Amino acid sequence: MNNEELHSELPENYDEIKKAANRTSDWRARLEAVEQLGKLNHQQAIGVLRGILKNDPVLQVQEAAQRQLKGLGESVSIPKREPGDLVPGITKLLLRIKKSLPKEHAYEEFKEKLKKMRIDVYDIYEGNKGDEFDAWLEDKWASLRTSKYS
Repeated sequence: MNNEELHSELPENYDEIKKAANRTSDWRARLEAVEQLGKLNHQQAIGVLRGILKNDPVLQVQEAAQRQLKGLGESVSIPKREPGDLVPGITKLLLRIKKSLPKEHAYEEFKEKLKKMRIDVYDIYEGNKGDEFDAWLEDKWASLRTSKYS
């Protein structure tokens, strides 16, 4: 990449794009922001994309950041993910939410409460699980025991 490309002007809405790129509760907004950042030939945009590549909890967003960076001539790869839960302590968190609901609540009530209480967690799992998210969450919900006798 040459210096001319690195010094192109940032668009007027750059701060909005950057804010969307860091929105923890909306992986789709982050994905769209990554696409927009990839169109900018500017060191600041590259820095934001590198941060997303390194730290975003949703693989699809990381992959988009990698593609955009490669398109800008950067040599990058997706960091290795550690095995285990995407969110440490997810089972305990989900159990707390289930216990906060009436005993005979429906799965949809549980799902909505998770979304209201921890949209960040909901977003991470929805983004990573894709079409399998509802089945995964319902399985987790069904397997949570709210008392030692249930």
